[in-house]
Amino acid sequence: MEYAKPIIQLILALGIYNVWIINYTKGSKYRGGKSNNMSEEFEAYGFKSWFMKIIGFSKLTLATSLIAGYWFPYLVDPSAFLIGTLMVGALFAHLKINDPFVKSIPALIMLILCSTLIIL
Repeated sequence: MEYAKPIIQLILALGIYNVWIINYTKGSKYRGGKSNNMSEEFEAYGFKSWFMKIIGFSKLTLATSLIAGYWFPYLVDPSAFLIGTLMVGALFAHLKINDPFVKSIPALIMLILCSTLIIL
């Protein structure tokens, strides 16, 4: 169990980096509505581009805080809590536009991982 927390930190951070850096301009079956990239996804939810930038900056900062948590453990729980809060928002965004459940699975998994990280 002692290795679970650092592994979850890494999974969460890499997941966020993957979505917000590597696949930012790419389509995915998990993107909201019929969007093909992050900008279109936020448009599908009815959000402005400035909001997408704030969310992206926040998620990338929090993912980096999870990595920094290897050296500064006091960063882990607050970062996990805030990422989890953003994932709740993502779930509501999918509900808002009546996405099929499958599109909410990544946000739900991230929320579960954040919750687990805080509990451990």
